[in-house]
Amino acid sequence: MVVNRPGTLVRMGVLALFWGSSFLWIKIALTGLSPVQIALARTVLGAAVLVVLAYAQGERLPRARKVWGHLAFAAVFGNVIPFVLFALGEETVDSGVAGVLNATTPLWMLAIGLALGFERQRNAARLVGLVLGFAGTLLIFAPWQQAGLASWGALACLAAAASYAVAYTYIGRTVAGSASAFQLSSTQLVAASGLTLLVVPVGGLEPMHLGWQPLVAVAILGVFGTGLAFVINYRLIADEGPTNASTVGYLLPVVSVLLGAAFLGEDLNLRVVAGMVVVLVGVALTRRQPATAIIPVDREPATTLK
Repeated sequence: MVVNRPGTLVRMGVLALFWGSSFLWIKIALTGLSPVQIALARTVLGAAVLVVLAYAQGERLPRARKVWGHLAFAAVFGNVIPFVLFALGEETVDSGVAGVLNATTPLWMLAIGLALGFERQRNAARLVGLVLGFAGTLLIFAPWQQAGLASWGALACLAAAASYAVAYTYIGRTVAGSASAFQLSSTQLVAASGLTLLVVPVGGLEPMHLGWQPLVAVAILGVFGTGLAFVINYRLIADEGPTNASTVGYLLPVVSVLLGAAFLGEDLNLRVVAGMVVVLVGVALTRRQPATAIIPVDREPATTLK
């Protein structure tokens, strides 16, 4: 990756910190809030930030019902499901492990593309990367060991990563490019806020323990990890292009593992670290394009999240 603009490296570092630290804030927020309550708080706060910024730039939310319908579907798989599942998973899984499992999202995207015929670049390197990435995931889970991570919590995190992949694939084939990045992102988070409210009767009515730590954690998660992170990501895409901007994803599991070890005392398990390295190598291989291929404009939204 070649970075040409001043401040880009700083923005990439800040974005990696915002998204990579999301798993730390989720873990802390769980001390006072349920998974559904955390998901609702972060979507509402993130939506508020983006709507204010969009209107400050003279942009308005789209009015077309079709666009809202597409983004509501994307909000289910890109926000509601993964936000709840990651929080649910972190009730039993370390924040660092959750961050590593989140890194499998590109692998799920490639698998979905191959299964549905959307992915036409089937070169050997990408297929090897897909196999290698899931082999790394298997190494992290270690189902052959009694102390492995093959638990419902880990599976919830893995399902959340797959859910992100469904959302990215869907948006890339429906509404991407139909409105500005701010409009689409704001609308999706507004829709996600409303849809998460529907889940509150299921798991969001538990008593809250509102100490300062969970409140600060969920506020940072919503404003920075879900709201401002969108803005920085779109700025990176505008400055350096989608391919260079996407490389920040390789830093997220590293940040989540280090923060979990430093602030939560999580064990830096050698097997998990090795699995993380294998997953990231696999992801890197899946993103390789043939030298003669025409690389399309990356139409993935920045709802990612984390």
